[in-house]
Amino acid sequence: MAAMDRSVLWRAAVAQLLAVAALSALLAVTLPHDFFDDWGWVTGPVAWLACSALTAWALKLELRAVLLGAVVAGVPSAIAVIAGVHWLGVAIAVAAFAAWCGWLARRPGRALWT
Repeated sequence: MAAMDRSVLWRAAVAQLLAVAALSALLAVTLPHDFFDDWGWVTGPVAWLACSALTAWALKLELRAVLLGAVVAGVPSAIAVIAGVHWLGVAIAVAAFAAWCGWLARRPGRALWT
């Protein structure tokens, strides 16, 4: 089993956190709150995947593998939204996503950005 690249883990965590925070702020100031009541269930996952793709590009990781990890890491976030603790779910999802990216970076036969 491949070891985790801690450098990639931390860079992925920071990149994802910054991307999610920046996109969240942008959406919050450009869209009314009611939009998120009606469309947050679509907007959140799409934004998460877009930020994950940006992180994959920045770290030169395989896009499809990163997006798969983003989907898996997004599950706790979805559960947290249902439980009413959205931002806790984001924190857990960022940590799980970063760990996934750290593992991907050391995976044997790893391909870059495909």
